[in-house]
Amino acid sequence: QVQLVESGGGSVQAGGSLRLACVASGYLYTLTRMAWFRQAPGKEREGVAVIYTDGGFTTYADSVKGRFTISQDNAKNAVYLQMNSLKPEDTAMYYCAARRDYGSNWDNPAIYKFWGQGTQVTVSS
Repeated sequence: QVQLVESGGGSVQAGGSLRLACVASGYLYTLTRMAWFRQAPGKEREGVAVIYTDGGFTTYADSVKGRFTISQDNAKNAVYLQMNSLKPEDTAMYYCAARRDYGSNWDNPAIYKFWGQGTQVTVSS
């Protein structure tokens, strides 16, 4: 199995920055994609960004392109989400997720097998 633990959430003002971290443990060699999702109250969980564990290819949701950056540190078994120019609409619980397959639809949460417990990000105007 794989365990994911997120950290780095908090409260910031609009325009500020936060860096989320997700540390993975367990059978990591089987993972193909690691992603960040977020869910605001009353809304569906949405994909924010994904990184391919082999090669580092990345994809972002249109709403965060140019502001967020996903990266990985294989030596630390960690994935990061650097969030800049934060907006109130970025307020949500942020989740780290991982999968073992090579399929598409990177932003479909149903495809991801492993999830962290989430970390809250609150952006005030």
